[in-house]
Amino acid sequence: MRRAVIAFTAFLGGLILLLTVPAHAAAPEQSLRGTLTFQGQPVNGVKIVVTTESGQPVQEVTSNAQGTWEVPIEEPGQYKVTLDAATLPQNMAIRGGNNQRAPTVYEGNPTTVLFALQAKAADGAATPDEGGGSAFWQRAAQLTFEGFNLGLIIALAALGLSLIYGTTGLTNFAHGELVTLGALLAYLVNVPFGLHIIPAAVIAVMLAGGIGYAQDRFFWGQLRRRGTGIIAAMIVSIGVALFMRYLFLILFGGETQAYAQYNAQAGLQLGPISATPKNLISMGIELIVLIAVGFALLRTRTGKAARAVADNPALAASSGINVDRIIRIIWTGGGAIAALAGVMLGLSQNLKFTMGQELLLLIFAGVTLGGLGTAFGALIGSIIVGLFIQVSTLWIPPELKNVGALAVLILVLLFRPQGILGRRERIG
Repeated sequence: MRRAVIAFTAFLGGLILLLTVPAHAAAPEQSLRGTLTFQGQPVNGVKIVVTTESGQPVQEVTSNAQGTWEVPIEEPGQYKVTLDAATLPQNMAIRGGNNQRAPTVYEGNPTTVLFALQAKAADGAATPDEGGGSAFWQRAAQLTFEGFNLGLIIALAALGLSLIYGTTGLTNFAHGELVTLGALLAYLVNVPFGLHIIPAAVIAVMLAGGIGYAQDRFFWGQLRRRGTGIIAAMIVSIGVALFMRYLFLILFGGETQAYAQYNAQAGLQLGPISATPKNLISMGIELIVLIAVGFALLRTRTGKAARAVADNPALAASSGINVDRIIRIIWTGGGAIAALAGVMLGLSQNLKFTMGQELLLLIFAGVTLGGLGTAFGALIGSIIVGLFIQVSTLWIPPELKNVGALAVLILVLLFRPQGILGRRERIG
């Protein structure tokens, strides 16, 4: 008990130190910023004009190779941000046709300004957002494809979370940081060391699997042996998430980055759908991995043992199954799969130290919808969430699309708390 108290006190001290150092070294400054993307690709060279509310000029900037732009603001208040549509590529237009925003900047806080881009119709006008014409259905097909792509990434990340919960009962709030870890490890091997992204991704997945093993071997396993309760372990996972997030901020920085390869690719037109080759290959890899994990759970001896541990750990142990060994394998596989999800997410958007945190809500929505603790439920629920988020932008603004994940989460908890493939459990 004394060693546990000392270790926990040292952990809290390190966490406080990490929280104070980045806050002092990289205090946020008030600014206007944004990222321009089209079909998952950054849009470079687009002119952005920022003026005060009365029309006084502040600054003109252009988006960089990552599609990002930022304008420092001296005084808080309301400003006007105008996107020069003439600087957009010929095949793009602003969704809704409104190229001006009027954001409010608060003291000490950056403000994000969103411009949604879409394909331009053959007559040179933007495709309509509403209506029953062919342009509407073409956009619906494109959003369905993008939703399926997003759903597969969420499913990869959710699979590890669901398996860990099924075998240990732990709701791991630090799982999003494992996604970030995989993306940043691949970036470290790819950009500073100059290795191509494909072998870099393989190395990142292997390293993240080893880190997952070490987490359970030297941390979570020790807590289990000491009899730490599920609620206490969940609270500890929140602290681990904060620790890892600010460690990423110190080591990686707060700026967005991109891999050295596959940044900008020409889209392939597949009927009404436009897709880049990297998205198609990524989706193929994601499907193969998900099918392989499903097959391993159903057909292999380790997979059957993992299902037995998830059903009843005590009974599995009494039948001769090494429960700790199975849990360690699950942590290793969960860390590797989460890292692969991070690499895939990094290929479809820019890398930043909060990317896993932003995906965590969608992961929880997916596993809750499918059934917490069930691997196949996580797959089904995640794909539904991804489709719902993307297709909902047919009727709601893109900046509100993640609200759909919260709506799904609330409705499932109200009407079917066990999820689609979950089982009812008696309480008390």
